[in-house]
Amino acid sequence: MVRRIKTGIPGMDEILNGGIPERNVVLLSGGPGTGKSIFGQQFLWNGLKNGEPGVFVALEEHPVQVRINMSQFGWDVRPYEEKGLFAMVDAFTGGIGEAAKREKYVVRDPDDVNMLIDVLKEAIRDVGAIRVVVDSVSTLYLTKPALARGTVMRLKRVLSGLGTTSILVSQVSVTERGFGGPGVEHAVDGIIRLDLVEIDGELKRSLVVWKMRGTAHSMKRHPFDITDKGIIVYPNKVLKLRGGRAELELI
Repeated sequence: MVRRIKTGIPGMDEILNGGIPERNVVLLSGGPGTGKSIFGQQFLWNGLKNGEPGVFVALEEHPVQVRINMSQFGWDVRPYEEKGLFAMVDAFTGGIGEAAKREKYVVRDPDDVNMLIDVLKEAIRDVGAIRVVVDSVSTLYLTKPALARGTVMRLKRVLSGLGTTSILVSQVSVTERGFGGPGVEHAVDGIIRLDLVEIDGELKRSLVVWKMRGTAHSMKRHPFDITDKGIIVYPNKVLKLRGGRAELELI
């Protein structure tokens, strides 16, 4: 039996046949505004509520802002930080600013992948992390696309080797069909793609599990919503795009 880590996101675990297989490194790919950060934060929060410590690596946003964003959904991680069950890795500020001086895990040079990995290892070991989210991994190779696959492989070896089940947030442009960097799709165990498509003047949200090692999963495009309590996925609905029109079907 494959041990699974439940995302806890309503509807998502049904699509994944029970959850993400343990130690899998999953690429969560999508364009701007698709809900990637919310998905990752919700995954971590549900783990904390379930007694599974976590680590969030902030590469694109100030750690203070990440905490504020999470608290708006009712996900206050500070009590878990105080208990040593959650760690925020600051790979954004470079240690600059008063707020950054209060962070425990700081990557002094955010462009130095070796330094990031060292701080990440320390945070994972200190809290005994079961879940890790890196937001976003694309930041590490945006200006050096040839390094994309190698960077993801290095992260995968560390994350999987330390026993964590991890989500690497990956940015793509609105029109891009790939997953955010050459070869990264082959380096990870799973890929979940979030999309925001304009149909008849309205934006529709949907997701597809492109691959997930170690488990059967839905091969359909499922709609989802972002509510004031986070993401809700509809496993019993399929979003079909036909000739510029969107059709929802029950399954």
